[in-house]
Amino acid sequence: MRIILIFLVVTIMSTKIGSSETMQINFTEHDSYSIEVAHIDVGDTIEWLPKNEGHNVEFLAGPTIKSLPEKSELNAFHSVVFNMPGVYLYQCTPHGNMGMVGLVVVGNDFHNLKEIKDFELPRVASSVLKRLIRVAQSN
Repeated sequence: MRIILIFLVVTIMSTKIGSSETMQINFTEHDSYSIEVAHIDVGDTIEWLPKNEGHNVEFLAGPTIKSLPEKSELNAFHSVVFNMPGVYLYQCTPHGNMGMVGLVVVGNDFHNLKEIKDFELPRVASSVLKRLIRVAQSN
């Protein structure tokens, strides 16, 4: 009985370790992202869906400069697999100054949060970022 229980626990744990998830985020008609703070695991994927025109995804800050994904085209599907833990800050290029920003927290790792907090943004976007950081830390 004990061997069966150990086998089941190992099987369940290895299934979770070997699987990755995909989260989908829409561009909304309100110049925002449908999910403003995404909590994901290392190896998970986020897909941004162009449900509304005039938007994109541009990464501004993350764990390292080399870890930042490419900027997407306007009105285009965009997909990123996150393999490095930490906090990523992104915006819609045309609407970032109006507060269309988002955060991705990978692996529940906040080691680079100070750099995210210190990133210079226009006043409205900076205010939105402060709110998103509070939300990120509350989860």
